[in-house]
Order: sequence, then structure tokens, then C-alpha cells
Amino acid sequence: MLTRFYIEEHVKNALQEDMTFGDITTDYLTNEDDIFECELNTRTDGIFCGREVFETVFRVLSDKVKIKFYVKDGDEIKKGQTLADIAGPAKYVLTGERTALNYIQRMSGIATETNKYKKAIGGYKAKIVDTRKNTPGFRAFEKYSVKAGGGSLHRFNLSDCAMIKDNHIKYAGSLTAAVNKLKDNISHAHKIEVECDTLEQVEECLKCGVDIIMLDNMTQDEMQRAVKLIDARAVVEASGNVNLSTIKDIAATGVDIISSSAIVAKAPVLDLGLDAK
Repeated sequence: MLTRFYIEEHVKNALQEDMTFGDITTDYLTNEDDIFECELNTRTDGIFCGREVFETVFRVLSDKVKIKFYVKDGDEIKKGQTLADIAGPAKYVLTGERTALNYIQRMSGIATETNKYKKAIGGYKAKIVDTRKNTPGFRAFEKYSVKAGGGSLHRFNLSDCAMIKDNHIKYAGSLTAAVNKLKDNISHAHKIEVECDTLEQVEECLKCGVDIIMLDNMTQDEMQRAVKLIDARAVVEASGNVNLSTIKDIAATGVDIISSSAIVAKAPVLDLGLDAK
């Protein structure tokens, strides 16, 4: 998902944004040959994510910065744990510190939040997946972080899967009309998903032969009835009012997928820091 060239290009843009005309603090405080040694530590429990991105920030600045990691993406980390040792020219370690931390704090925060939701599902078959409520320009990193936290992924973008929502139905005139028009035009390789507010819409979806039926903001009773009605003829996704206190009850209805923007949009950053030795 995150190729080396994609990460490097993104990191270069991030560094350019942060040091357009250099780092006037570090540039005038350090000498070219000064060496600075520090540790990457965590100040809270969580799931680590973003190792290669962190390394890329310093590699772009200087190949003389050496990093020794003790964890990999997806690992559980504990408060006070040392995650990596960093040593290299002070100029580049200090200049890259904030950008490198920005990446891994955000990515580790998403991985940690996703993992909480996954664990909250318990032994039910449902998978927790993300949504398209992403940070512009940071989607690939956020989706990678969801995977690192043990979650699964929804569509990557608008060309990945056809998803019919309320406004599409209103524009097309009916749910059936929208589905039929899509079937006449999209590739055989693409699936069709429909967002349903009522059981009547679920029945209409079944008649149209859609691939995925999303149960949007339905009650637990309605979801149970919908799962029984669908009877494995389509993938069943639940969305709306998904949080850590409701997700297990939603999973208990028998749905296949539970989508939530909260695992990304409401994930707090994980408290990580670089500390001088």
C-alpha cells in the first residue's frame, strides 16, 4: 500500500513545507560534524505504526542518520518503552524531528484506535473497516494505519466501487433506476453497494442484485431483520452510530462489515517523543 517512492515524495513535500528557507534555529546552533544521539520513546500504551515513514524523513535529509528500531508496525507498545535509537549529524536529526513525529504520532493513533474497535467486536465475525472521511493528501497513510491496527479497508476512492447514496437515488429517480444505469455502464470488475435507510430499500436491492447492502443508521432490531432477509445474498454492511459502546451489539446482529469514520477521524495522536540520551 505504501511504496517507497510514494512515501519519499510525500515526505519531501512535508519537509519542504516545514523548512522552505532552512531551519534557522538548528542551522545556526549546530556545526556540520556535531553528532546527536536520542531515543524514540512512547509516553502511553498503544499500537505502533509508521516505521518506514519515520526512517524516510531522516534518510531524505541525510544518509548519515542511523536508526535502530526495536519494534515493527502493528506491535503493541507500552508507556515508557524505547522504540528506537537515533544517532547522526545534529543538524539533520533536530531538523527532521517534528516532521518524523507528526507522521508516526498520527499513524500510531489511528492504529491504536482501530485496534480498540476490533477488540470490542469480540468473537463475532464482523470486520471493522474505515470510510472515505480521510485527511486530504494523507489517505494512503491513514488506510495503512487501519490495517496495522488490525482493521480492514473500505473502498480506496470513488473509482474503486460504485456506492449509491440517498442523493444518487433522488437524482436517478429511484434506487432501481440508479442500479440499472450503473450496471449498464461500469466494468464487470466493479461491485455495486447501496446505502439503505429502510427494509423496503433492502428488498429493492435484493431484486436488483446488488453486491453490498449498507444498513445506514438502523436499529438493532432492523439490522437483525435485514440480515435474515438478505440471507447471504449480498455482503451486509452496518454504518452509523458506531462507537466503542455500540459496536459489539451491532456485530451481534450478524452483519459482515461495520464501517466507522471514528477510527480515523476521531483517533487521537499517540504521545511519542524524541529524547536526548
